[in-house]
Amino acid sequence: MDLDKDGKISAAELVQVAAALGDEVSEEDAAAGVARVDEDGDGLISLAEFTAYMESR
Repeated sequence: MDLDKDGKISAAELVQVAAALGDEVSEEDAAAGVARVDEDGDGLISLAEFTAYMESR
């Protein structure tokens, strides 16, 4: 999912990955998803944030 290999996932990357998988996700929906997981408020999902989110589920 980290298309630019910066160690974080952006809303734009989520949109691109969804499209590659045949799904259509709006930028707004992707941004809302990022916001749910983004603990430090930088607008991106880090590996630590992703891991914490997955472990809490």
